[in-house]
Amino acid sequence: MTARTLPFTKGHGTENDFVLIPDPDGSISLSPSEVAWLADRRAGIGGDGVIRVVPTALAGEPAVMDQASDARWFMDYRNADGSVAEMCGNGTRVFAAYLRREGLEQDAEFAIATRAGRKHVRVGADGETGEASYAVNLGPWRLSAPDQAEVEGSDALVKVDDHEAVPALSLDLGNPHTVVMLPAGRELDALDLTRPPLVQPTPLEGTNVEFVQVLGPGHLRMRVHERGVGETRSCGTGAAAAALAVRWWAGGSQAGGSEAGDRWRVDVPGGTVHVRALPGDEVELSGPAALVADGAVERPERG
Repeated sequence: MTARTLPFTKGHGTENDFVLIPDPDGSISLSPSEVAWLADRRAGIGGDGVIRVVPTALAGEPAVMDQASDARWFMDYRNADGSVAEMCGNGTRVFAAYLRREGLEQDAEFAIATRAGRKHVRVGADGETGEASYAVNLGPWRLSAPDQAEVEGSDALVKVDDHEAVPALSLDLGNPHTVVMLPAGRELDALDLTRPPLVQPTPLEGTNVEFVQVLGPGHLRMRVHERGVGETRSCGTGAAAAALAVRWWAGGSQAGGSEAGDRWRVDVPGGTVHVRALPGDEVELSGPAALVADGAVERPERG
């Protein structure tokens, strides 16, 4: 292969899809425009994001390279618009599936490096299908504005379509989320997410916005508009944020989860994931991952 040719793998987690670029010697530099081209569904390969698979020791980012002692591989995640992101919940599962397929990780439990710190992966089997399931400890989460949230029950307003703005709760899971519980009379399927929702106050680094409907105890439906991407078929950290927000609103944060429960099924347009609240304000995401294609692509001329 020439230096201008990139091997790639296409994968998805509940139809949140990614282009993975292997970079075993740390020699590949992807510009924002190249990332956007790779993610383009008409002119490129197509995906909600691009993941460079690189040894942690060769990441080139000191805070990431510090994780190399127990996380051998770095998930260098970029949004579809080319912007750098901290991590991606569904992406961690696809990344883990790739490492296992390629023999880069062989144990049932291992850590991967991200810009949001080490993420620990546990590989098992889905109890219903028997297919591989990947559980990722996403690490600690927190409310972005806890004092305001405790007093008002929310800390932001979100406006979508031509309806009035509704209260929302902001959470940090290593990347930013703003969760909206749909009020009575608003249909989840009817939301127009072709344009970014208006969030006030405007987050400096942008935010993913999750719209949630409770179906029953421990069971949610969700749609999401991801920063730098648009609406996606799924968002792993978004599903976790949605479950944690509903749990918090139900009193789970104050009651240690005894009232709201610690396990959630979250249905998204692309399938189903499961969220589990862990001790120490950490959270686990589990679900499937699929690698669907391998190939090579010639890089565009740099402008």
